[in-house]
Amino acid sequence: MLTKEQITEVLKTVKYPGYSRDIVSFGLVKNIALHEGEIVVSVQLTSPSPDAAQKITQEAEALLQKLPGVKNARVDVLTAAGQPGANPFSAQQKVPGIKRIVAIASGKGGVGKSTVSANLACALKHLGFKVGLLDCDIYGPSIPLMMGVTGKPNVNENEMLVPHENYGVKLMSMGFLVEGDQPVIWRGPMIVKTIQQFLFVVDWGELDFLLVDLPPGTGDAQLTLCQTVPLDGGVIVTTPQEASLGVVRKGVMMFEKVNVPILGLVENMSYFITPNGERVEIFGHGGGRAEAARKNVPFLGEVPIFTEIRMGGDKGLPVVVSDPNDPPAKAFIEIAEALRKLLP
Repeated sequence: MLTKEQITEVLKTVKYPGYSRDIVSFGLVKNIALHEGEIVVSVQLTSPSPDAAQKITQEAEALLQKLPGVKNARVDVLTAAGQPGANPFSAQQKVPGIKRIVAIASGKGGVGKSTVSANLACALKHLGFKVGLLDCDIYGPSIPLMMGVTGKPNVNENEMLVPHENYGVKLMSMGFLVEGDQPVIWRGPMIVKTIQQFLFVVDWGELDFLLVDLPPGTGDAQLTLCQTVPLDGGVIVTTPQEASLGVVRKGVMMFEKVNVPILGLVENMSYFITPNGERVEIFGHGGGRAEAARKNVPFLGEVPIFTEIRMGGDKGLPVVVSDPNDPPAKAFIEIAEALRKLLP
């Protein structure tokens, strides 16, 4: 028997015109009525665009009509123009030249999120994509160290910042703009402005992926990113123990509240193999996979504890670059391949 859940899965394949995200993840599907093979779907658009309404209606009705047992499918598109704050796109702008933007997040610090971001960026480059990596941890930027880049970026003739580039990955970070160990002591509005500039006043060029390394938590940086650009999704990094998973749930909920799809979870520091071959689960094991199943999101993979990963981060030479065929690098490459399948 046909269910509303099956109808929702079909609607997830209907993209909002001009965006890579679907009408369900944007929160536009308001009601699904199903009775004896008759389907009526209500879609709420807050932008009075006849072209968008027509495209959504035609595509959704055609797909729903193909479901077994469906006699008739109708999509009613409603508009609510003029309602302040109702338009989910009102403050968002696409960054020219960038096909996909993916946020790498964690609920707490110390889980290796930046390590995952740096190696995942290099892994996507290894797979043949054009990749950028934006470090949005304004207070504690670590991407410059992990990617082996220092110095202030240049400004081009259009008064745009020219991102640094290393290992084929374009890079931008507050760490390039401050001297040495100088702390950034800013209030929220400055964080908001800086992240917006990193997105629109940087000459990123043509990119297949822009990965955004977010700071821990659910504060100004996270909300600014979600409100400024249409994200293709978020990747959550955790460690196996409950102390990490408990906070991760808050990060997942934050993305859900701002209609950003969760692309999946990565479990970092999953286990350690001693020199004699013994496997030691220092922080427990399997918590990330179990949490992904509980939240019904993909589990992208696990990264064991390898000293090579730590050494690569300290040297500014990610393991994916130094030896892509070694097990430490393969763990990240497998996660990149899983991500590529989710975002064709």
